[in-house]
Amino acid sequence: MALRGYFCVVYLFLFLDYYQCDPVPEAQRTPLTSRTVKTKYGDVSGVIVTPESKHLEPVEVFRGIPYASPPLGSLRFMPPVTGALWQGVKIADTFSPVCPQRLPDISNETAALRKMPRGRLEYLKRLLPYLKNQSEDCLYLNIYAPAQGTKSKNLLPVLYF
Repeated sequence: MALRGYFCVVYLFLFLDYYQCDPVPEAQRTPLTSRTVKTKYGDVSGVIVTPESKHLEPVEVFRGIPYASPPLGSLRFMPPVTGALWQGVKIADTFSPVCPQRLPDISNETAALRKMPRGRLEYLKRLLPYLKNQSEDCLYLNIYAPAQGTKSKNLLPVLYF
């Protein structure tokens, strides 16, 4: 389970490093919801986010989309099992819990700096609030896609993690 969480964190690090921005604060969300996308599990709608960088186009963000049943009880340590279908439109605007993992102790900054570079410490400070909500029920996708109607030829890739 911790390995899945590790990969989620790695992809989040890569996303934030590549686009050189913090996770988008709530205040920067535009009030627009994204298009409704039909999936084999049900319809889903996200939000449209404008990154802080002036060089990036708006992005459709679909957060917390389940891709498998929670690995609880008899499903623990088993391969993922197809998730349940849902009725109506699922509003995918909030992050789901991350998989359980041991987070580095950065409460004592001096001791933490002996174990890691300052850049990583600062990065962890920004990221830790998103890693506090942990659960074994963590098999969800966060999908980032170019907003519909964007005119840029340099479209952002779709990221799955």
